[in-house]
Amino acid sequence: MRWKPLRLIPDDTKLPFMRLSRFGFFVSGILCALSIALFAFKGLNYGIDFKGGSVITIRTQEVAHLDNLRATLNGLGLGSVELQQFGTPNDVLIRLPAQGGGDANEQAAQKKVVEALGPTVEVRAKETVGAKVSEELTQQATGAVMLSIFFVLFYLWARFEWQFALGAVVSLLHDVTLSLGLFSLIGLEFNLSIIAAILTIVGYSLNDTVVVFDRIREFLRRYKSMGLADLIDFSINSVLPRTILTSLATLMALLALFFFGGEVIHGFSFAMIWGVVVGTYSSIFIASPVLILFGTKREMAATEVKRAR
Repeated sequence: MRWKPLRLIPDDTKLPFMRLSRFGFFVSGILCALSIALFAFKGLNYGIDFKGGSVITIRTQEVAHLDNLRATLNGLGLGSVELQQFGTPNDVLIRLPAQGGGDANEQAAQKKVVEALGPTVEVRAKETVGAKVSEELTQQATGAVMLSIFFVLFYLWARFEWQFALGAVVSLLHDVTLSLGLFSLIGLEFNLSIIAAILTIVGYSLNDTVVVFDRIREFLRRYKSMGLADLIDFSINSVLPRTILTSLATLMALLALFFFGGEVIHGFSFAMIWGVVVGTYSSIFIASPVLILFGTKREMAATEVKRAR
């Protein structure tokens, strides 16, 4: 028996993506506005990497009762102490806010917590991030994201045309804005692993966009009389099977990490799952329609010929 290759998307699809892109722009515009509002008024749930403080990982002999532990630690006068159960029912993550006054005060706060928990609790790890370090990390993380977008603009401008570069950057800004809005909405802890996820999202979205742009450029040379909207639809449909299969394969790996990878990479894997979905969407419904808004060299040349006549 001869096996046929798996085809989730037929080769001869003719979906009118550019006709749907107006609705996509409208929905994305609303979601981006809401994301900016959430970021401005609610902000992000910054982790210890960005706001400073201490993290203590403990293991109790019996199943950990967070209410009892919280009541014990809140009476120490160390500020708002956060507790989170992860891994086994006996493992607890304790986050202490920055105490101020330097590293000595942070160490003293950790010691006070360990003494309050008693000898029956095993302290597995302690971590401290000072205010100065967290401020530097914030600046470096912001700079890394902005620098990556700048190099994307430069690379695509050199490889394609400025309209293609603009479309890719608009798409990347769309992905980052929606991601920050989602993280703010659900209160996902924003730490260095999330920054790594955002940079990975930028790379994944860019890869998807370049594949589509490559096909558009190829067809611009081959079908010189075809309308730009029809040509973009034709280009996207021609790479759609590859795009969907790549996205699904990536999502399968990320879902496995999300459900079975443990609490440590839970936030990273969630951010990546969201990034794959929104990156695939934006490469089709955001990056490509920008070419229609601003045209390409072919359309500009045709306009100049009409004016000359």
